[in-house]
Amino acid sequence: MTAAVSAVPTITLNNGQAIPELGFGVFQIEPADTKRATLAALEVGYRHIDTAEMYGNEQGVGEAVRESGIERSAVFVTSKLNNGFHKRADALAAFDTSLATLGLDYLDLFLIHWPLPAVGDFVETWQALEELHASGRVKAIGVSNFQQHHLQRLFDETGTIPAVNQIEVHPYLTQDDLRAFNKAHGIATEAWSPIAQGKVLGDPVITAIAERVGRSAAQVTLRWHLQRGDIVFPKSVTRSRVEENFALFDFELTDDDVAAVTALNRNERTGPNPDEFNYIP
Repeated sequence: MTAAVSAVPTITLNNGQAIPELGFGVFQIEPADTKRATLAALEVGYRHIDTAEMYGNEQGVGEAVRESGIERSAVFVTSKLNNGFHKRADALAAFDTSLATLGLDYLDLFLIHWPLPAVGDFVETWQALEELHASGRVKAIGVSNFQQHHLQRLFDETGTIPAVNQIEVHPYLTQDDLRAFNKAHGIATEAWSPIAQGKVLGDPVITAIAERVGRSAAQVTLRWHLQRGDIVFPKSVTRSRVEENFALFDFELTDDDVAAVTALNRNERTGPNPDEFNYIP
């Protein structure tokens, strides 16, 4: 194991599984580019890849993992259930399709991608994921874009606490209340859109910190996430940026820096509101 890989800290999930705190995301990477981009990330040192059925690029992720020469057990692979498959039988079949598309024997983490409040059947979906976890074909199960009341319903009606809640988090949407709720219940927070699709990179507070510490605005923002305990998986198809996003473990922000970035919160989303999003492809 290289020093760079070993420098990435892991977080122990509530079922004992370890997840690297820094990963590589493939959201909005074209299927034709996904294998190349993922292989580059694995070469740089990433050992955590985040994809989803909805992204349409699981095949490229699986090809990269299989062809990388890295032991499967050393790469943490996440995928997510597409929104049209919330019924039990559909969820089980969709998981089988994901595994086949990835060409893998198991997943490390499988998530319900959205709660779909107007549909309201995510408890049945969660029970299907519990079955998958019991089968051993997925090592941990979790949710994405779940609000406190969605989580509370799972607590009340099922027997498994999600290992992860993957939510939109960045300096303009700090999600402190939901992150605290997750933590109180032993749920790890994963932050998607960690740099707000680039919107925070020109913020004068962040750029001033970046200038002082000799890092990019993106590195400062990602470091802010890590020091707050979030799991992040930035996306890029540019090798130099993939490397830059990985170089986060040889500097630290001060407590005042973290507080200053946190104070930028505007409750401003770049993506849909989970209480309103009911898209089914």
